[in-house]
Amino acid sequence: MEIKVLGSGCSKCVKLQEQVQEVLAELNINRSVKKVTDIAEIMQYGVMRTPALVIDEKVVVSGRVPSKEELKEIFKKLID
Repeated sequence: MEIKVLGSGCSKCVKLQEQVQEVLAELNINRSVKKVTDIAEIMQYGVMRTPALVIDEKVVVSGRVPSKEELKEIFKKLID
């Protein structure tokens, strides 16, 4: 599972990355989270608003910071 957080480094982007890492730790999922700040690369995903969460090259959340509970549900579906 490849996980990326897309964003320029704004406070919401940082918060999303922190929450993703916390949820991964809570679920005992040992994966790294890549931070993508290059606008050209972000645009390749069709993301118009950041932050965005990409898992295995699929945008699963864009333009907002989901709750930790929502993130847990996203990751649980992927590992089941």
